Amino acid sequence: MSAIGTQVLERDGVDAVDPSPRWSLPARIGFRFGFVYLLLFCLTFAQILFVFTGVAMRWLPDSAITWQMNMVEPVARWTGEHVFGVDAVIHESGSGDQTIIWVLIFCMLVAAAVVAAVWSVLDRRRADYVVLGRWFVVFLRLCLGGQMLWYGFAKAVPNQMPYPSLTTLLQPYGNLSMTDVLWNQVGASPTYQVLLGIAEVLGGLLLFWPRTATVGAMLSLVSMAQVFVLNMTYDVPVKILSFHLMLISLVVLAPQARRLANVLVLERPSEPTTQPSLFRSVRANRIAAALQVALGLWTCSGAAYTAWDGWHEYGYGAPKPALYGIWNVTEFTVDGHPLPPLTTEPTRWQRLVFDQFVTSYQRMDGTFVPMLADVDTTAGTITLTAPPSSAEAQPGPVATFTFEQSAPDRLALRGDLGGRTVTLTLEEFDLDEFPLRGPRFHWVQEFPNLN
Repeated sequence: MSAIGTQVLERDGVDAVDPSPRWSLPARIGFRFGFVYLLLFCLTFAQILFVFTGVAMRWLPDSAITWQMNMVEPVARWTGEHVFGVDAVIHESGSGDQTIIWVLIFCMLVAAAVVAAVWSVLDRRRADYVVLGRWFVVFLRLCLGGQMLWYGFAKAVPNQMPYPSLTTLLQPYGNLSMTDVLWNQVGASPTYQVLLGIAEVLGGLLLFWPRTATVGAMLSLVSMAQVFVLNMTYDVPVKILSFHLMLISLVVLAPQARRLANVLVLERPSEPTTQPSLFRSVRANRIAAALQVALGLWTCSGAAYTAWDGWHEYGYGAPKPALYGIWNVTEFTVDGHPLPPLTTEPTRWQRLVFDQFVTSYQRMDGTFVPMLADVDTTAGTITLTAPPSSAEAQPGPVATFTFEQSAPDRLALRGDLGGRTVTLTLEEFDLDEFPLRGPRFHWVQEFPNLN
């Protein structure tokens, strides 16, 4: 198109669109398959669309985040039973790599292949899918941006990987799983976690403005590649989602691949990278861009609110319980008889740990027994109950104590444990003695800070 023609179109408020060459047959078939598969994935996977509810998510029921998967669960269960011989059910565990999700991925791949085959027969004369491709890339870009904001704020407000719990600080390193190691590694350095989150939030925000979408997709690709590698090497059960977000980043960047290769690899001159226009009218494109930015801000508000609420509910900002800390048991008597601190003694306790959200006692053999604690500082009583085995279970108390503190770091318990009268004398352990809670940074280090 001539320069004069382009100027006339721009003056009339219309973008010039150069005719595209006919796509090859493999390109058309590949587009059809990828379109159907990624569309099904984004519409089905739990939180991808949920994040667009913004701050309204606070009023939605808990089931709102998984309603799509609940709808397709019968299909997955039938496929799992008759094709793979497995029981594919949804577990409310937080894992994104459950059997049912892998079965759903298989179903999506089969559906995409079938639809692409039928589509290829019925639409075999079409030369290309330029217009549909533009809208599809915008849809994927917005879905990717929403997930980057969702996970980014979970780290920018450091909730996703909490600081190592008190029981974790007492456990041997070899008892930790690979996921525990990664979670505690990142959680032990909140600043590092915040920086990771800021990078993801920045990538997400840039994706919602067409003019900055390319750099947002590049930043998202780097972030998701790192997350995917960590998930694979530390066995974090978010492998499926992180892989697909990395894949979507590549798809969003695909229209700019030649320009990016010219600049970053081939060192050739290149025209500016611009997102393909959705409409012929400049005004319509500006309205579309404004709506995308508005959606990004709305999504950002929901992710930020969720992170801030989590900070006060279960994060660093949550209040610590009474008697928070690690209490070493110095004396333990049962029915008036003192029990020696032997590792073979099954009844005696080694420690009592009041953590932020769970209380546990440590046996002499080193194992921890989690408990729910009700500490009444006014009445001076402690009631320990076992965690319920199911939602309907009503467990009775395991132990009831009265307690006294002769000093802030001294505690005396008297009461009933399993039907026997017990007395415990405890001394609080100074948490600052853990090297992990010591000085975090040194400009000058003569030797590495390694144990």
